[in-house]
Amino acid sequence: METTTIESAEVKAAVASLREKAPFVYGLTNYVAANLSANVLLALGAGPAIGSAPGWTGAFPAGAGAVWINGAALMSSVTPEALDEAAATAHRAGTPWVLDPVAIGAGANEYDAILGALLKHKPSIIRGNASEIAALAGGAGGSGVDSTLDSSEVIDIVKDLATRLDAVVAVSGEVDYLCDSAGRATAVRGGDARMPQVTGTGCSLGALSAAFCAVVDPFTAAAAAHAAFAAAGERAGRRASGTGSFAVAFVDELSDL
Repeated sequence: METTTIESAEVKAAVASLREKAPFVYGLTNYVAANLSANVLLALGAGPAIGSAPGWTGAFPAGAGAVWINGAALMSSVTPEALDEAAATAHRAGTPWVLDPVAIGAGANEYDAILGALLKHKPSIIRGNASEIAALAGGAGGSGVDSTLDSSEVIDIVKDLATRLDAVVAVSGEVDYLCDSAGRATAVRGGDARMPQVTGTGCSLGALSAAFCAVVDPFTAAAAAHAAFAAAGERAGRRASGTGSFAVAFVDELSDL
């Protein structure tokens, strides 16, 4: 499997295009991740709007460059109907959108059904940890929002889901793996062990994947987002003394890409 890095030509071009075009990106996410997600997008030039104020889910996805939907938005006063409306509006308008099925398969069957129903609206990218991707394919989930599997254990599942759902599927872990329905695949290495210790890091990766989707094709978008996170995490790790300073340094490093 080929490897993508921040130095890959297609990633450099995607970063430059994102900064130049500064797309409007609309997201539904949880209150824990909203701040970091917005700052990640702003660091690379995108313009975020987050939330489900009256009328937003029926209007913003049609006018946005891309949309991301984080399942845990349901804990932030976002209704299942709002999630569905945002996904349906994006699909009808031809707006690329990203699904982050946070904690799917962890034992909340009603929640799982709500997220599974969004698949009919054809997400461009689906990203999650290894347990979430396994659960989306019908396997066992993780422990709450945490994975109990390594990303390398679900590579075949990622390939199968990408074909079955006609989407880019990305799994994050010590090594990230991405596949699309055409058979393209890549691995992304890097990052820092403190990334999972900063609340909202994975959720904001979904947001950045959407931002790149506004300027390049979904496979390149997902690869660029993961490569940017890997590089920023690795660089932040060299100068951070703890998780607090790491979180600040991580956004700084993204802004310097």
